[in-house]
Amino acid sequence: QVQFVESGGGLVQPGGSLRLSCTVSGINFMPNGWGWYRQAPGKQREFVARISVGGSTNYLDSLKGRFAVSRDNVKRMVYLQMNRLKPEDTAVYYCNGWSRQYDWGQGTQVTVSS
Repeated sequence: QVQFVESGGGLVQPGGSLRLSCTVSGINFMPNGWGWYRQAPGKQREFVARISVGGSTNYLDSLKGRFAVSRDNVKRMVYLQMNRLKPEDTAVYYCNGWSRQYDWGQGTQVTVSS
C-alpha cells in the first residue's frame, strides 16, 4: 500500500517561502512520477506540480516561476519549494502519484496570512 507523509507546512506571511516535503513508502520510488496537489477551503482539490522519472516538471500555469518541485530518489522524497506566497495559496497540500492514483495522505496545512 502506497503511503504519503507530508510535512513542512505552517503559517507564513505574504511574500514568504516554505519548503514542503513528502516521504513515499510502499512502492518502488524511482520508476514513478510524483505530484503535489492542494485543496483550499470550500474548493476541489487541484493539481499543483509534478515531476517525472527523468526529472521533467509540470506546473499549474498560475504557479510557474514561484513553485518548484524536486525529488530525491535515495531518500524517497518529493519536495515543493514555494516562494512569494500569496493568501490564495492557503490550502492543505498533498503529494500523490503522477495521476493522483493512490489513496491520499493527511496533507500539510499552508496558511498565508499577515
